[in-house]
Amino acid sequence: MRTFLRLLDNAPAGAVFNPWRHRDPLHDAGPDGPAIRRDQLRAYLGERQKATLILLAEALGYQGGHFSGIAMTSERLLLGHLRHKGLGPEMVFADTPRRTSREDVRPDGFTEPTATIVWGAMHELGIDPRSVILWNAFPWHPYKPNKGLLSNRTPSEDEVLLGRPALLALKSLFPQAEVLAVGQKSAALLAAMGIAAPALRHPANGGAGQFRSQLKKILSHSI
Repeated sequence: MRTFLRLLDNAPAGAVFNPWRHRDPLHDAGPDGPAIRRDQLRAYLGERQKATLILLAEALGYQGGHFSGIAMTSERLLLGHLRHKGLGPEMVFADTPRRTSREDVRPDGFTEPTATIVWGAMHELGIDPRSVILWNAFPWHPYKPNKGLLSNRTPSEDEVLLGRPALLALKSLFPQAEVLAVGQKSAALLAAMGIAAPALRHPANGGAGQFRSQLKKILSHSI
């Protein structure tokens, strides 16, 4: 795990935020933001030693892993503000989560539509969330330099390839877990690595229904 976390320190230069190493000077609640996010990622992965599936999406977003430290996981979920959707922080890890964003920026924490759809799908399908690891082909947060850290951009093909060492390390930590591609960028990375993987429709931009049906079909045979 230490080796894996060290790999995450190697984020590329440019308009890329590393939530486990960088502090968001405008939006983090304090200087311990990176350490909190690193601890939360460690806790999340530490409770998934028997995971049988890795859902590999594209990249961290500012409404998700930027502040939670966990792929496709929003701070609002960690803070318990999605219970009305049947989603609670205990689904993510057992310890008490901590917020890293300033409360005056988003009182209930940032929320990411993709994160809510993915966690909601696991809940609706009766899937043990600890049997699934959420990750990204490009594990860091790419943002638009002209719009600042509260923005998202699509990582370039070259950037996505930089996520290969972290993905290989993750697979070595969880060798029993099958990888599923969520979207085209993750499918392209897996293809470049010679990994044959089923592809799911990305849940964003109207793809939620198709994502759920494809996930249900695959999980019925995998978990």
